[in-house]
Amino acid sequence: MRSGYIAVIGRANAGKSTLINVLVGEKVSIVSPKPQTTRDRILGVLTEEDYQLVFVDTPGIYKARNALTDMMMKTTEQSAKEVDFILYVLDGHEGVKEEEFETIEKYKSLGIPMAVAYTKIDIMPKENIPLDMAKFSDAGIDLDVFPISARKGKNIRALKEFLVSNMPESDKVFEEEIVSDKSERFMISEIMREKILLKFDKEIPHGIAIVINTFSLLENGVYDINLDIVCERANHKAILIGKQGKAIKEVSSFARQDMEKFLGAKVFLTTYVKVKEDWRDRPGLLREFGYEEPKEF
Repeated sequence: MRSGYIAVIGRANAGKSTLINVLVGEKVSIVSPKPQTTRDRILGVLTEEDYQLVFVDTPGIYKARNALTDMMMKTTEQSAKEVDFILYVLDGHEGVKEEEFETIEKYKSLGIPMAVAYTKIDIMPKENIPLDMAKFSDAGIDLDVFPISARKGKNIRALKEFLVSNMPESDKVFEEEIVSDKSERFMISEIMREKILLKFDKEIPHGIAIVINTFSLLENGVYDINLDIVCERANHKAILIGKQGKAIKEVSSFARQDMEKFLGAKVFLTTYVKVKEDWRDRPGLLREFGYEEPKEF
């Protein structure tokens, strides 16, 4: 039996969460085309007869601008030091840049086995792939590089087999039915945040926190979910609500559909929008909203 932890690390919007969802075979992390979609360390667990891979989805590498982002980067740094393997995800569609090599060398210096997943090859010119592979050689990066497409499933099997071969001989960490370390309550809040990320542009989604007030299964089999959408500015609140409440109704409807799919039951969803100015720079509110530096595995 082979079993171990794999930190999935890379720049914001490189495709880490999408890749983990595909590798695990279930949605364990929300996905959007915006940076900073992943804020927490989320474990995705793939269990087969002779191995278990525990993928550690980490916040995308991003220049810190506030206390929340700084905490996210500390989460990524700590996670990289506690695992059996590091999988660095590089956005092939964006191309290989010099700063990527600097970051890869930084994690390689930890002395932990490491490889690179070169993603999104389905949406880029094929002739760019060998050119970028040559850049790794020119930069002296001696690592296995897997050009993949998570969405199309290209080379995913080869990557998975390679990761299994690099896991230590060990018993399972989690029971077979576990696919994530996060609770249903956490996933419900993430589904709400994902829909806001997809609907609204620019700064508003990044200044959003979701607070679950009520999460209960009623006798009739319906989940009663009451939550607050916390933003940082009064004008953000107005945009989130929209004219005659149209925006909040629309995004809540989309979220409710995914919540019902996730829970396998009907959902009665109530949403409120509240303002907490500059909450991302207020440690007390960060803790209140569930953002804390992770403990060791």
